[in-house]
Amino acid sequence: MIRFIEKLNAGQSVIGPFSKTSDPSMIEAMGFAGFDFIIIDLEHGPNSILNAQNLVRAAQIAGAFPIIRVAENGATHIGKALDIGALGVQVPQITNAEEARLAVEYAKFGPIGMRGVCRFVRAAEFSNKDRFEYFADANQSFLILQLEGVEAINNLEEIIDVDHVNIIFLGPYDLSQAMGVPGQINHPSVIEKIEYIVSKCKAKGKKTGIFTDNLPDAKRWKSLGIDYISFSVDVGIIQDASKYIIAQISQE
Repeated sequence: MIRFIEKLNAGQSVIGPFSKTSDPSMIEAMGFAGFDFIIIDLEHGPNSILNAQNLVRAAQIAGAFPIIRVAENGATHIGKALDIGALGVQVPQITNAEEARLAVEYAKFGPIGMRGVCRFVRAAEFSNKDRFEYFADANQSFLILQLEGVEAINNLEEIIDVDHVNIIFLGPYDLSQAMGVPGQINHPSVIEKIEYIVSKCKAKGKKTGIFTDNLPDAKRWKSLGIDYISFSVDVGIIQDASKYIIAQISQE
């Protein structure tokens, strides 16, 4: 967990996968392998907030920064994710500055936001932690906003100006559609737009993130200076590794 913060503070990229499995051992294995963070997916994955709590524990044991992608930009979804000990939340479907401000309101205690207060949760050591220390620490959690669709791109500068957002996350497939070349994530116009967005964010002191499912693109985004690289999904990584093994053995 410390390496996630230290690398970002040092201007280095951090790398981690989405996770759709329900087994804490899989989370631990990825953390011990050296991924900086794990995104526990409650938007498209099968997990519930109940078993996500054990996945957060597993990430922490293995030294990976536990992030939960919530199902939607709502007070209950964001609050519960942070209550169970996630150190960051990734909020999908952000299209304008008002939605960004609401995410901040849901994720932060006062005076920054209006997150619902309950100390009898895992994040507060089930009330063992000093309440004022808990509130202060909780407001250091990471907030990652996923910009999706044409509207988000059109409202980019206003979204970037919202305070207390740590990372602006780009979906290259969504961006390709917004640029009129759906699926062509390496189209020159898409690359140009990503470079533009990254430069705009850096000028405002905002870090950027992106999803990729292949190594060449991951290296491209890292060289561009993207800070938070979400590399594929645990089930996809397993499948790719399995296919590689089978292909190599079958060639002999």
